[in-house]
Amino acid sequence: MMLLENENLTVEIYSLLYQLGASATSTSFFQTAYAVRLAVEQPQALLMVTKWLYPEVARQYRTNWKAVERNIRRLVAAVWDKHPDLLCEIARRRLLHAPTVTQFLSILAAHIAPTSAA
Repeated sequence: MMLLENENLTVEIYSLLYQLGASATSTSFFQTAYAVRLAVEQPQALLMVTKWLYPEVARQYRTNWKAVERNIRRLVAAVWDKHPDLLCEIARRRLLHAPTVTQFLSILAAHIAPTSAA
């Protein structure tokens, strides 16, 4: 049962990233998806992004936390360039500029969390 829930959460995150214009052709897509998943499962992770979240994603992908931060930042920039209006809709507020990585992860986690709790 738990495996199915995990798969559903992953599919939901991937779907959201696809809607935002991200593609699964780079490591940044998967690192971002994993970071969002951790943020949904453990919201307190967003309070410790550089101390816990990035290192945890880095361990999963056998890299360092700086590469994770850079990759997610690049994905955020690409999403902002392609679909800023959709990102604002998901955020439920007007964004005047591209969100920071932490803001982006928070927006996506908050969007997904209510549906994954059901």
